Amino acid sequence: MSSKARKHLQSVDSKLYSYVQRITLPDFTKRQDSFTELCDTIISQQLSGKVAATIFQRFKGLFPANKITVDKLLKLPDAKIRSCGTSWAKARSLKDLAQKVKDGKVLLESLDSMSDDEVKAHLIQIKGIGPWSAEMFLMSALGREDIFSFGDLGLKKGIMKVYNLKKEPTTKQIEKIVSKWRPHRTYASRILWKSLELE
Repeated sequence: MSSKARKHLQSVDSKLYSYVQRITLPDFTKRQDSFTELCDTIISQQLSGKVAATIFQRFKGLFPANKITVDKLLKLPDAKIRSCGTSWAKARSLKDLAQKVKDGKVLLESLDSMSDDEVKAHLIQIKGIGPWSAEMFLMSALGREDIFSFGDLGLKKGIMKVYNLKKEPTTKQIEKIVSKWRPHRTYASRILWKSLELE
């Protein structure tokens, strides 16, 4: 975790910062292969981290040397993708991603130069990619440091735990809490997720 982010969160949110001492957060590193990351993002939708990782490893195993490529994915039968444990809908989304990359409708090499909102708009044209998936990709693959996903259930649960709330907070309540974390909302999000692993 960067010292800048640590100092900022310490100064604006003592409740959240009390968890920083108890967890380890590595600095952000941009992932090299955006296509593989997007495949992982699609497969991981609505699954626990452990289950998603297992299915993704099986999916990678369908490719020579575990190297996921656009052309090889397009040649895979949907049933073969489905056999990894993913849904038919996700198999279709993976194919749609590959086709749009091949057709030049999704420009993965341009994502780095786009703003957060531009990346979201660009990715949402892929079947099965919505705001949540685009936000996870911005955080994990592009290493953007000021992302918060209002649709993520784990983040809502983390807020309930950290702030000792008895019921799920409203969007307005979340906005009030989250706004003070800018421009380090991704770090704060990762703290919230990690808080759920603690007793």
